[in-house]
Amino acid sequence: MNARKIVLVASALFAVGLTACDVEKTKEGNVSLPKYEVEKTQEGNMKLPEYDVKTPEVTVKKEEKTVEVPTIKKEERTVQVPNVDITPAKEK
Repeated sequence: MNARKIVLVASALFAVGLTACDVEKTKEGNVSLPKYEVEKTQEGNMKLPEYDVKTPEVTVKKEEKTVEVPTIKKEERTVQVPNVDITPAKEK
């Protein structure tokens, strides 16, 4: 459980670090798309199949039952967590 929290915190800090990037365009780009000519050679005809579908009847009810439920005891512990310092690209 603690390892999961550490991974979540590290992932969040990594995502924040990525958003602090400074992007500058250094070169213009160009894309030329190919040109196509298409001709219709035949009229189309389409008829979709028909289906008669009978679905099952589903009834959802509530009832009370007594079950054993495990309980969780909380305790405080001192653990090591990652500490990440980020210097934005503009300040480098």
